[in-house]
Amino acid sequence: MGKPSVQSTGPTGLAGASAFVTGAASGIGRATALRFAREGAKVTLVDIDRKGLEKTLAELNRNGSEAALCVADVSEAAGVSQAIAVAVEAFGPVLVAFNNAGVEGLRLPIAGYPDDDFDRTLRINLRSVWLCMKAQIPGMVAARRGSIVNTASALGLVGATCQPAYVASKHAIVGLTRATALDYATHGIRVNCLCPGVIATPMVTERALGPHPELEQTWLNAQPVGRFGTADEVAAAAVWLSSDAASFVTGHALSIDGGYVAR
Repeated sequence: MGKPSVQSTGPTGLAGASAFVTGAASGIGRATALRFAREGAKVTLVDIDRKGLEKTLAELNRNGSEAALCVADVSEAAGVSQAIAVAVEAFGPVLVAFNNAGVEGLRLPIAGYPDDDFDRTLRINLRSVWLCMKAQIPGMVAARRGSIVNTASALGLVGATCQPAYVASKHAIVGLTRATALDYATHGIRVNCLCPGVIATPMVTERALGPHPELEQTWLNAQPVGRFGTADEVAAAAVWLSSDAASFVTGHALSIDGGYVAR
């Protein structure tokens, strides 16, 4: 019989674990870092946005949680190495990872899509997940346990107009998650991904809808439940997938989308 991927030290098995969260400066990353900390995990916060990271760190400190901060570009190997080193020095080997950093890319059909933005979107969304898992897995293999959750998207399961780079990157994360889950299933490591729908985070409300307010009602109309999701709803799923409660779940792409892909 294999061991659960995260050693049980509390109701979810996350108490005392060294957790690693990218994209932790806002939105889903910040909400998940706070949830991990509430479960007793020691959290390393990673992002390129120092001001946002400091805000997340201050909130964790107010709650009496143990946390470390690393400003790093996780689309580059050097940034990932730096962030992992900070986490290991602060709290020991990373056994819980939430690889969540991402951007939305431009809203254009493929014929007019700039090559440099396509490359940038795949570098931040996909290459960062690749690099983070490469850096996280050796420590988990040594410990014979660990859980990785990657952020894909509902658009990693279905198509969408005028978002070729974003859709391609998120489909690739689903595939990369499944392939990695199979490679390390016998090492006590679980690898899953989240597929959020439209979530009311700064990426959606400010960056996506800000320049295109006419899309808001269209996007609302496309939600079977009649509303956008919240970052905390996605964070709850990230914590569940990382916990002992999901000890038999690996290679799974979990939709958190209010029924969007069920249509």
